[in-house]
Amino acid sequence: MDRRPTSYDDLPLTLTVRELVPILSIGRNTAYELIHSGQIRSVRIGRRILIPKAEVLRFLKNS
Repeated sequence: MDRRPTSYDDLPLTLTVRELVPILSIGRNTAYELIHSGQIRSVRIGRRILIPKAEVLRFLKNS
């Protein structure tokens, strides 16, 4: 992502950890901890970890 999204509609359907970090204003290690603990659900495709857009919203609602 070249710029930080300003609304939920601006987000792509899936995000990488690198894209998730500035959106949640957290560090990379914290993002991986949230994913590995299951607090943020993700899909692994090969070596890539992808977070669905809807999962970001669910996490924010429950936090």
